[in-house]
Amino acid sequence: MQDAPIINARDLDFQLFEVLEVETLTQRARHADHSRETFNAALETAHAVAVEKFATHNRLLDEHEPQFDGQRVTLPAEVKDALDALRATGFLAAGKDYEWGGMQLPSVIAFACLSLFKSANIATSSYAMLTTANANVIERFGSAAQKRKYLQALFEGRAFGTMALTEPQAGSSLSDLVTTATPNADGTYSIRGNKIFISAGDHELSENIVHLVLARIPGGPPGVKGISLFTVPKYHVNDDGSLGARNDVALAGLIHKMGWRGTTSTMLSFGEHGECIGELVGEPHHGLAYMFHMMNEARIGVGLGAVMLGYRGYLASLDYARERPQGRRPDNKNPLDPQLPLIEHADVRRMLLAQKAYVEGAYALCLYAARLVDEQHTGESDAARSDAGLLLDLLTPVVKSWPSQWCLEANSLAIQIHGGYGYTREYPVEQFYRDNRLNMIHEGTHGIQAIDLLGRKVVMKQGAALALLAREIQRTIDAARAHEALHAHADALGHAWHDLAATVEALLPTLAHETERALANANAFLEAFGHIVISWTWLRQAIVASAALPNAVSEADSDFYRGKLHACQWFFRWELPRVELMLATLRGLDDTTLTMAPQWF
Repeated sequence: MQDAPIINARDLDFQLFEVLEVETLTQRARHADHSRETFNAALETAHAVAVEKFATHNRLLDEHEPQFDGQRVTLPAEVKDALDALRATGFLAAGKDYEWGGMQLPSVIAFACLSLFKSANIATSSYAMLTTANANVIERFGSAAQKRKYLQALFEGRAFGTMALTEPQAGSSLSDLVTTATPNADGTYSIRGNKIFISAGDHELSENIVHLVLARIPGGPPGVKGISLFTVPKYHVNDDGSLGARNDVALAGLIHKMGWRGTTSTMLSFGEHGECIGELVGEPHHGLAYMFHMMNEARIGVGLGAVMLGYRGYLASLDYARERPQGRRPDNKNPLDPQLPLIEHADVRRMLLAQKAYVEGAYALCLYAARLVDEQHTGESDAARSDAGLLLDLLTPVVKSWPSQWCLEANSLAIQIHGGYGYTREYPVEQFYRDNRLNMIHEGTHGIQAIDLLGRKVVMKQGAALALLAREIQRTIDAARAHEALHAHADALGHAWHDLAATVEALLPTLAHETERALANANAFLEAFGHIVISWTWLRQAIVASAALPNAVSEADSDFYRGKLHACQWFFRWELPRVELMLATLRGLDDTTLTMAPQWF
């Protein structure tokens, strides 16, 4: 079962080339050198590296997590071998300019390639994901000197990157950060403080590590407005790019997690000896805005990781259900008849169908978000680029949170299908569940994403983003009406969106005057909003499948399209109806949570 596939290649092809029509991106100047053939070549190479170098040590890394002997961190040799293969094939800089050694692939293709590494081995792939996001911040906001020092090394994988936000006393409350950055005469800063839960914070996988550290310059404004961002390398970098002495960044210890064990989770101490040197990124007191550029990309990455762990579990349980004989039909009482494969039982098909609906719907959302990144960067007009950025801002909390919740549920169902075996370490589905549980927490918990969505994103620019999404959804509804079999789904999505819009309208006065009360049940809004968005992604898929089905070139293709239409039907009949009750409760401003006194627990 360890050899279960890491992706349904037909689904990936469908999402990219039939639904998102990524081949049209080759008409843009940035991607003019590319074609469907080059896109497929990149995907095939990524798949080969993922299967041969990443998947092969996924269980090994779970069983032999990083160790710290007080001097250095050690990891299984296979981790470095896999990352070396990633370096050699250029995927660290897949979407970057040719001048940086990149491939200038569209973001959606780069994210699709990344999804294969995540599926194969979420822990090892994290070192690469964090490095790319780190480099993107320096590329966008760093000084010319910082770019010269760090970018080439990061894109080539000679240095890896981190994001150092969280502190022991602050957790997710970034306004309570206390790490300091004191100006020096030479323009650098002396960094002093402690960070915790820093993924990839120390290791021997690269010659250097570049930390992006949030800290306060003394005398700055209180709260989040006084936070600045600094590059703090593990080893100083000379002007010619060579490495200098060790910086005063110390590993205080490793944190041992229930899953995702192969990515070092660290406690870091900056400036224990008063000699930690950092360089300011951009302007003082703008650090949080800069870091959120990295975090928004990371949030898409978190959602994508959750999808791929759910996807991996789905494919493993699908194989198991096809191979494992057990029981007979409810109306067959003859014990001498042969047992049926699990997949012949209705309840098993229910669980497989739920998994398919969750993971393929969420995969469509994540790839759509990556496609918006392309539109934001290379759209054919200012308006198109602006609209893409607005939609991406609105959808990012959903991209991060919905897959983290429902693809974890897919992992739970995968364990259930395996029965008692699923709860053992002999089969991989228990690891997929443990690995996926982290995604609901890091890069902002559900509660944080929910407050961001309802308290900020929905109302930003007088509701412009919400109105834009409404137009996109209506366009899909109109297209669905051309297919008789999709009429009921189009009506249901239209009704659900109208219900959501009415809920937002009802909540606006309370948001303005009783913010805590309005946001007390924001989690329910996030879930309802997410269900509607996933319904939309399924209707988009169903339109393409419905149009393609009559012209299917093979029985396998016909089965694939019918499977898409059936999964869409399942989501609309079993999941979308949940939204109505959640929205009604939200409009009623239920105060059960707020009025529960702490001493009553």
